[in-house]
Amino acid sequence: MAGTTLTGLSRIRAAAANSVAGFRATWKHEEAFRQEVLLLVVALPLSFLVGDTAVERLLLIAVVVLLMIVELLNTAIETVVDRVGLERHKLSGRAKDQASAAVLLAMVVAGGTWLVLLIC
Repeated sequence: MAGTTLTGLSRIRAAAANSVAGFRATWKHEEAFRQEVLLLVVALPLSFLVGDTAVERLLLIAVVVLLMIVELLNTAIETVVDRVGLERHKLSGRAKDQASAAVLLAMVVAGGTWLVLLIC
């Protein structure tokens, strides 16, 4: 909303509407995000079985949410790169690969966290 003069609650409502639109678009166009939402649905109740303390349960849920955040950013980068042009370019490929690497790292952190708390 460049150039807007919204303030206060109007600005918060507009930002929330943009966020909801972002979630909807990602849900519609990105299978990985839908899979991660399903993972969160499973992880929420499971975290109460695996985590012994509130901090452990929060950590188990937070790493899945972190993965979803990184996936949203990855999808945004891919969308912008595709918007610029669909022809192959080494910089476009590099940007997509780097964003994908960020998702992989988030998966490793989430999986490692769950594994450590399951074992300990």
